[in-house]
Amino acid sequence: MNRVFLNPKRLGLFLIITLFLLGSRSLPEVDPGEVGLAANQLNRLENLLKAAIEARTIPGAVICVGRKGKIAYWRAFGWSQLVPFKKKMTREMIFDLASLTKPIATATSVMILVEQGKLRLKDKVKKYIPEFRKYQGEEGAGEEALIWHLLTHTSGLPPYAQVEKIEKLYGRPCQLEEMVEYIARLEKLAPPGQEFRYSCLGFISLAYIVEKVSGEKLADFAQRHIFQPLGMTRTFFRPSREMKSQCVPTEKLPTGLLQGVVHDPLARLLGGVSGNAGLFSSAGDLALFAQMMLNQGCLNGVRILSPLSVRRLTEVYPAVSFSGRGLGWDINSSYASPRGDLFSLGSYGHTGYTGTSLWIDPETQSFVILLTNRVHPEDKGSVTSLRSRVANVVAAAILD
Repeated sequence: MNRVFLNPKRLGLFLIITLFLLGSRSLPEVDPGEVGLAANQLNRLENLLKAAIEARTIPGAVICVGRKGKIAYWRAFGWSQLVPFKKKMTREMIFDLASLTKPIATATSVMILVEQGKLRLKDKVKKYIPEFRKYQGEEGAGEEALIWHLLTHTSGLPPYAQVEKIEKLYGRPCQLEEMVEYIARLEKLAPPGQEFRYSCLGFISLAYIVEKVSGEKLADFAQRHIFQPLGMTRTFFRPSREMKSQCVPTEKLPTGLLQGVVHDPLARLLGGVSGNAGLFSSAGDLALFAQMMLNQGCLNGVRILSPLSVRRLTEVYPAVSFSGRGLGWDINSSYASPRGDLFSLGSYGHTGYTGTSLWIDPETQSFVILLTNRVHPEDKGSVTSLRSRVANVVAAAILD
């Protein structure tokens, strides 16, 4: 009998590939008609995206449309990069999600801790960040900000912070605890719960709270509790050297082209892991996450969130209904361009500065993922209008 001996290095590589394939999952792909979508209507997306590419609004895009647990349309258009050479976009490519990090990694992690009984949405921020400064008005100090204020962007925090000043104080990379202490001491611009002011600083603070309560870095907690259980093998903070080549480049800076390195300056100062940005993912992986949300927190027998948690995350928070925001998710704020004109007010999603967006509609059991590299190479493109028009085309394709 002939015996075959494998080289140990090849055996190790074989095992890694096997484990990767076993861990990865994807939604089934079907013809649009099988899930009640009009194929001829969805085909309008091609002309829409090609026109945006020809107008140099974006270099390229990946779009993925799902309904009733299946993917009905998943295509790539244009270029993943224009400099230093052109490279075709493919639908498996990995994007810098920018602010999609907020609902997918940070808010989901916070709600998991709530379910575990380790955190309350009504806990004072000061319980976890003692330095968190109150709003000071003419009538004196305001009330204490709560966790849900951070999640709904109503804590009174400014939108952003001076990267150069923080770097001068703490160096690069800056430790999360140091940045959070700096943020906590900033003057608040309004009493908590009084004004909606979109703030990356609130979600950086939430990442620290997740770390303090769980004992794990946000990247590790989200990987263990969200991405790994769902089989999202192309979703992570700080892509490895091997994965960087599969990432879509963003802006070309004087220091070089950002590829597999987070675009957001504060997240980059933190070394790539932050509550406001830093997550990388692909359309296929985001489809898994979106379907989990549509399934009320469960996918393929794996439960990430309870149905009630999904409901609380994705409804306008009652105490600040004027904001149009849920807990990390956008429902009806001025940023909700990916809803378009036809999806219901019960739908929800988020956008990312780099040109990414995700919109989920429970009423029609559908989702729209649009991933573009609009900041490549000079941060000049705008996709606000494109997001709405893509949503309208997809919504109009729903026949039942």
